[in-house]
Amino acid sequence: MAILVTGAAGFIGFHLAERLLARGETVIGLDNVNDYYEVSLKEARLAQLRERPGFTFQRLDLADRAGMEALFRDESIDRVVHLAAQAGVRYSLTHPHAYAESNLTGFLHILEGCRVRGVVHLVYASSSSVYGSNTAMPFRAEAAADHPLALYGATKKANEVMAHAYSHLYGIPTTGLRFFTVYGPWGRPDMALFSFTRAILAGEAIPVFNHGHHKRDFTYIDDVVEGIVRVLDRPAQSDAAFDPARPDPAASSAPYRLYNIGNGQPVDLITYIRTLEAALGRSARLDLQPMQPGDVPDTWADCTPLQRDTGYKPSTPVSEGITRFVAWYRAYYGV
Repeated sequence: MAILVTGAAGFIGFHLAERLLARGETVIGLDNVNDYYEVSLKEARLAQLRERPGFTFQRLDLADRAGMEALFRDESIDRVVHLAAQAGVRYSLTHPHAYAESNLTGFLHILEGCRVRGVVHLVYASSSSVYGSNTAMPFRAEAAADHPLALYGATKKANEVMAHAYSHLYGIPTTGLRFFTVYGPWGRPDMALFSFTRAILAGEAIPVFNHGHHKRDFTYIDDVVEGIVRVLDRPAQSDAAFDPARPDPAASSAPYRLYNIGNGQPVDLITYIRTLEAALGRSARLDLQPMQPGDVPDTWADCTPLQRDTGYKPSTPVSEGITRFVAWYRAYYGV
């Protein structure tokens, strides 16, 4: 039996597929390899995976109902890690339909495939964006998260409640992981670390929103992958203590769980930039700008339930993670 990893050409999906292959799993990678950011980077990730025994790849769009039905019908899929989605908070302000097609319709096709195939466990990517206007820190998965500030976060919240419906109706074990600002080698060019590095090396000013007063729970990719694997190996179970009179949003009488997966130590954006300057040996020119629509000022993950249930414990400090990213960036782009 195989593990389906959607978004295998993406940042987290690539690293997860590598980790699963390294421990001898059979991995089916799925991705539509769209042009949201540079396709050459996605193809380079796939080239690395194609060299590994046990890996096969399906170039397929999640919104392709017939294609997704055929995938689940024809492949012996045991577990699914669903990471593919239309990403980006700000992009959702100008391209809303892309989020409906990928994050809503596409997720429905994943759920239906899991139902028909009878998968052992579906693990899927949610996001810290679901917390939206929440200000109680740290963010707790057990707290309500009903006020997202952009369509991207709204689609991720929708994924969580859709998954619960399928867990309740069909007994499919589902676990949602709310990711907090993942960074590291092979990262996404639209994320801050990547775009800041590119701009600093080019001598360009970097846009710093909210005048640099953001705090983010930056989480290194290796720590995230470790958490995903620990969750994947532990299918969600019903909570015997679940009280429908006072429902816990992160648990259920169905086999359903939600976890935060972050570093648990938020960092000021300016401190993050200064750490990047030290790693690059270059100074940044800051273009201080106001808060952008859809942004939240701060994020901070409470990962206590994930640590309790799986032993997850992030171990990579931001200074080390940034140094590793810079080394990869210089080697990959030859700068």
